Amino acid sequence: MTTMAPVMDTPSSDERLGAHLRGLRKARGLTLTQLAEAATLSHPFLSQLERGLARPSMASLERLARALGTSRVELLAGSEPPRADHDAEPSFVAADEGVIGPYAEGTARLLAEGPRRFEPLEFTGSNPTPGDHYVHEEDEFLTVLEGSIVISFGGFGERTLRVGDSVYCRSGTPHRWYSPDGSVYRLLIVKELVHGGGADDAVEQEDA
Repeated sequence: MTTMAPVMDTPSSDERLGAHLRGLRKARGLTLTQLAEAATLSHPFLSQLERGLARPSMASLERLARALGTSRVELLAGSEPPRADHDAEPSFVAADEGVIGPYAEGTARLLAEGPRRFEPLEFTGSNPTPGDHYVHEEDEFLTVLEGSIVISFGGFGERTLRVGDSVYCRSGTPHRWYSPDGSVYRLLIVKELVHGGGADDAVEQEDA
């Protein structure tokens, strides 16, 4: 007699995004209520998001990203189907591939997929004025591939970086950058990766 293997439910993109949001929130030490207030979203809506029962608008996703010290494109990447942790095959991203979306004052393209310990991305911008300082718990490295930027570190001052220059920011360091003359610049940015919890972790106490 043939025994059929049990059918395993595959988490939907909404469930994967919700689990990723929950993992980031917990990594930041925030409750549902605190994150909802920081992102100006309702507590019930955020709870539904984390359980994969609702889908955020791009505006809501942007507010969540800022409240969590990350970017919309990185949150969207969290909804991609994951590769198995034991999959040792190299992961390739071609020049015309990779998730692309808003990041800080420009656009970023993710340069890796599947299980990984850090997030490499290609950032393109031309903003002549700085936006808000970003502060997050992950260490971050960047190097200038094209053009030049003025990068500010809050109380640590600012510095001009040109092609080939690089900087390593420790966690908790405020930072922002802009083009000194409004011309296009490209950066390679590598951040530590905060993993969201698994899909079966998506249900929790309402204010955990």
